[in-house]
Amino acid sequence: MTTQADVPPLDFDTLYSEPSIIGTLPIGASWSADGQRVAFLWNDAGHTFRDIWIWERDSGARKRLTRLGEGRTSGEPQGISELAWLNGGQIAFVLQGQLYLALEDGTVVPLAIGTQGVRTIAASPDGAKLAFLSGTSLLVVNADTAAQSRTLLAGSTFVGVESFRWAGHQLVFVEADDTNTRKIEIAYDSRGEARKDRFVRAFPGDLLTRRRIGMVDAGGGKIRWFERPDAEDAVWGYDLSRDGKSLLVSSSDLSIKNHTIFMFDVESGFRGVFLASHDPIKIRPDWQVAFAPDDQGLIFLDDRDGFNHLYHLRDKAGAPEAITSGPWEIAEFFVDAARGTIYFIANEAHPAERHVYSVPLAGGEITRLTGPAGIHVPVFAPDYSAFIDLFSDDATPPELFLQDLPDANPPHQITQSPTAAFADRQWAKVHYVPFKSHVDGAELMARVMLPHGFEPNGTHPMVVGSVYSDGLLNQWGGRAAHPSWGIDQYLASRGFVVVSPEIRGSFGRGREWNRAMLNSYGTQDIEDIADCVSTLTGMGYADPKRVGLWGSSYGGLMTLMSLFKKPGFYAAGFAGAPATNVWHAYPEQGWIMGLTEGEDFIDRYTAQSALFHSEGLSDALTILHGTKDEVVLYADTMALVEKLIEQGKTFELVSLPGTGHAWAKQNRTFTRFAYGKLAAFFERHLSP
Repeated sequence: MTTQADVPPLDFDTLYSEPSIIGTLPIGASWSADGQRVAFLWNDAGHTFRDIWIWERDSGARKRLTRLGEGRTSGEPQGISELAWLNGGQIAFVLQGQLYLALEDGTVVPLAIGTQGVRTIAASPDGAKLAFLSGTSLLVVNADTAAQSRTLLAGSTFVGVESFRWAGHQLVFVEADDTNTRKIEIAYDSRGEARKDRFVRAFPGDLLTRRRIGMVDAGGGKIRWFERPDAEDAVWGYDLSRDGKSLLVSSSDLSIKNHTIFMFDVESGFRGVFLASHDPIKIRPDWQVAFAPDDQGLIFLDDRDGFNHLYHLRDKAGAPEAITSGPWEIAEFFVDAARGTIYFIANEAHPAERHVYSVPLAGGEITRLTGPAGIHVPVFAPDYSAFIDLFSDDATPPELFLQDLPDANPPHQITQSPTAAFADRQWAKVHYVPFKSHVDGAELMARVMLPHGFEPNGTHPMVVGSVYSDGLLNQWGGRAAHPSWGIDQYLASRGFVVVSPEIRGSFGRGREWNRAMLNSYGTQDIEDIADCVSTLTGMGYADPKRVGLWGSSYGGLMTLMSLFKKPGFYAAGFAGAPATNVWHAYPEQGWIMGLTEGEDFIDRYTAQSALFHSEGLSDALTILHGTKDEVVLYADTMALVEKLIEQGKTFELVSLPGTGHAWAKQNRTFTRFAYGKLAAFFERHLSP
């Protein structure tokens, strides 16, 4: 039998290089209006620059439409960022903030010449117009190379359009007003210069962004506004009925404990309440609302029966009718009005998987439409005759597949992203191990990466991380918010067991399972992680004296709290951009930590802030933080550093100049440097 020593370890030059060994993620998949072609953004050689590719449904042929990235390799921009089909087989796209049109023969011409900062493009239902945002302004342009864009709403520095959607020939949008929202300045040094940037950044207890819904004809004209009782309440969704007479707005207060679906009469502007609910223990805003076929009420997602499921509410005087039920949850749904069918994504098969299912609108038998275990993300054809499936599992980087409906035939693979070198490497195997909470007996699960030749003899070092909510995912790299797939594989190739534990506050297990996280940052979550570690070391997965922990942002909070509150339990911890002070969190974190009200709020915030628990540190710690981070302030890390010095603690600090919150994604050089620091730290402190 081969052992770990027989397999050469992976290095950062292999893992984080260009072309990427795992290829380039295909993004932006979009169907043509006739459902016969799919356009997507990709690079078949694994370079960063994405061009437009077309896949023909009838022939199964794939071709590259644009060649703007030809000859471009390392260090070049990311390429085309968005696309949208227009009339005549034309495709509008965005490249470095400029709008262009790709003709059927691949010729590229400018569109809306002179418009800067273009993003969020969307074609009208008839494909004759394109709406888009330029800065904070909403514009529209005809699908004509000679056409000039028309501004429907002009934004300003602090007021502008946040999102929009087409509704026939009209556009419904959300205007966000940050006039009264706190602005902060972050001073930092970068490239030999003292710099200062300004950000809109509210803290708990501050005035919030004010939002209102607007509607305007694509041809221009007067904007109709639809106001809610409290403009600072969140907007979770909005939709116009098929007959154009009613507008729904899904809204909640800051705490998300009170949810309301408002229904506006478009002509008169009259506002009514279609559905209202109160849930004192809710910590996840997983709502989705849409009009039912023929405007016969609403279809919505809610966890009123304990798990996030589909309901049909025919009118505001009636009671919601359950369409699905069970000890699993739905993440998103899509309504096929013509067939009276609802398609949805759920974890019914396994907590770490997401499959595509269908169910009749009236309820009944649920049909699973995807086969392989893993994560499936569908993009449906306009007539719901098929869907494009972005699929990945623990052993497979993401690829695009076609799945016909209804069809039991295997899906057809469209992309092949990894380079030839991928198949020549030894990648870690992934297992899933259940464990229980010692606090309340809740069932949880861990994603465990095993080094080659692993034996459960209790001798391996173990790294737990990157810890975060929603981290239990059967896809390449697990939680994909950071490119941590590479550091995970690096460590596993060197004999480490690498673990991602499920923690409370995550999707898929129901409201009661999540109840324990209310007002519990740095308490229930770190108990879940510790229970995972105790279970795995008890089963011989690792040496309990050689366990390290790491995470970033909220994961950094959990890392610090674990070391501070459980000295000696971990040998070492690496905290990236750690949220040390919840007084400086985003106000929305009040979903879990509670609002700045009530006699207990100071004690509550103190209990959830790592800054006030540092006395317990006795194990090895490294803190890494970017100096231009507006999400988690670098100043908060400096406050903790000062306190640790005053307390006589030993630790290491790595500062990344001019880097924001996503420190591992700044560029490939920073990725290698930061993950290199992490790897060297654990290799040093978890060695025999």
